[in-house]
Amino acid sequence: MKVILQAKLSDPHLDSNLASSQRQVEISIAAEQGQEQVNSAPLNLCLVLDHSGSMSGRPIETVKEAAMKLVDKLSPNDRISVIAFDHQAKVIVPNQTAANVTSIKEKIHQLKPAGGTAIDEGMKLGLEESALGKKERISQLFLLTDGENEHGDNQRCLKIAQLAPEYNITLNTLGFGAHWNQDILEKIADLGGGSLSYIEKPEQAVAQFTKLFTRIQSVGLTNAHLLLEFIPEIRLAELKPIAQVAPETVELVHTFEQPNWSVRLGDLMMGTSRQILVNIYVSKLAPGLHQAGTVYVRYDDPATGEVGLLSEKIPLELEVQNTYKAEPDPQVQKSILTLAKYRQTQLAETKLQQGDRVGAATLLKTAAKTALQLGDEKAATVLQSSATRLQAGDELTEEDRKKTRIASKTTLDI
Repeated sequence: MKVILQAKLSDPHLDSNLASSQRQVEISIAAEQGQEQVNSAPLNLCLVLDHSGSMSGRPIETVKEAAMKLVDKLSPNDRISVIAFDHQAKVIVPNQTAANVTSIKEKIHQLKPAGGTAIDEGMKLGLEESALGKKERISQLFLLTDGENEHGDNQRCLKIAQLAPEYNITLNTLGFGAHWNQDILEKIADLGGGSLSYIEKPEQAVAQFTKLFTRIQSVGLTNAHLLLEFIPEIRLAELKPIAQVAPETVELVHTFEQPNWSVRLGDLMMGTSRQILVNIYVSKLAPGLHQAGTVYVRYDDPATGEVGLLSEKIPLELEVQNTYKAEPDPQVQKSILTLAKYRQTQLAETKLQQGDRVGAATLLKTAAKTALQLGDEKAATVLQSSATRLQAGDELTEEDRKKTRIASKTTLDI
């Protein structure tokens, strides 16, 4: 398994007459299976399921159905563990191989709704069980909840989410219904290197679980870090300089590890690229060609047990021109618009929290136009609908708010 890596600038040409120029670097990263490899590493899957009283009836039944269907998809060499939580958490299926499918499914089937909600307790147990089976496997945790963390501590949830990548475990979240805390579940998924899914109605549970499972089956490499080396004349933008724009938008944290800037990415998938956008400023350079820096990736291959592998180094080249001729790259421009759509929606939410409905509606309309520029008609419809409701003096429902956020962040299934 190796890394497919590409990097290009929003415009590789610079004007020699300017003291400083702003550019964006788009970096595309994916895993590629070698011809000699038949399979990737087996899975180590942990399901952390909310079975509080609010899950009573159709919700808990559809979640159990979705979980049992996932068990059917596992191979005997995969590992599975299941945690159930209400105001407490307990291990329903200890970490084990997925050989005894009947027994595992029966334990899931016995789940009954009761009690309150303590998400952090479920996450803690889930991380502990996942850690038992992670050796030479691709470790993924699915956290599903339908409510607020009324018996738990949200800050503790975020600390546990930050801990997951250190164990090379990816943490995905699934919000069920209308009353889960979107800010917290999104932050958990972002910190845990995973994705956020929205199950608006019980009948969507199987499809959303299956979609997420299909995604993790495509993981080929893990613990990936993007490494950036720049010449002294280049600096990162001060505010939020690095973000992922595909397959979902996430603001990324960067650290300096001499001589590199390092960004943790986590899993790399086969067939789906991670698209990263880096915002830089370039100080005045002499006319001519310059190698502005290099881009490469450090990663682990769970199929072989090798760690700390390095990809090839991709050079970044700039041409400084006395007579500047712009050469914008259309693909990078698309990534810039994708990030703009997300940030415009975030600003709209801030305006709404401040009681400024007019400002929120204006920003949502702008985000909808940005989505149309991208050809993302579903997102445009959702964003414009929320803007229209606010302009009419109506409140946004919880469903509206959740669809709006997810439409800005990724592809919304509606």
